Amino acid sequence: MTVRGFTLIELVVTVAIVGILAAGALPLAELTAQRSRESDLRVALRQIRAGIDAYKTAYDAKRIEQKVGLTGYPPYLDSLVDGVPDVTDPAGSKIYFLRRVPRDPFHPDPRVPAEETWGKRSYASPPDEPSEGKDVFDVYSLSPRVGLNGVPYREW
Repeated sequence: MTVRGFTLIELVVTVAIVGILAAGALPLAELTAQRSRESDLRVALRQIRAGIDAYKTAYDAKRIEQKVGLTGYPPYLDSLVDGVPDVTDPAGSKIYFLRRVPRDPFHPDPRVPAEETWGKRSYASPPDEPSEGKDVFDVYSLSPRVGLNGVPYREW
C-alpha cells in the first residue's frame, strides 16, 4: 500500500523519527525556559539588593531622616520606588532607589503585586530563619523549587 508515493513502512518510520525528535526537544525547551527564569531571578535579586544597599548608604550619609531605633534599612520595599525626602535638599526633593520592584519570576500568581512576591528578611532576623520585621534587610524567593545548580531558589 502506498500513500502519495510512500510505502506504509516509510510513513511509520518517518512518524516515529519525528516523534523521537519531538520528545527530545520538549525537555530541552523546558530547560531553556528554566534557565531564562533563573537568569531573571538573579537580575531581580541584584536590583532589589542594590536598591536596599543604596538606601542604607543614603541613611548613613544622613540624607534620610535619622530616627532613634531605626536600622537604616527601608521600612518596606515600596519605599525604594516611592522615594524618601532628601533632608539635605532645601527644596525637599525625594531620593529614589528603584524605578519599580521587579517580580519574582517563579511566583505562581501573576495577579499578586510585585512587592508581595518576595520573602523579606528584617535586620533583626537570623539568616537561617528569615522573617519580616520593622525593615527590609534582604529579599528571597518564596518558591519551593530547586535551581539547576542544586541550590533552592529561597537561598539565592
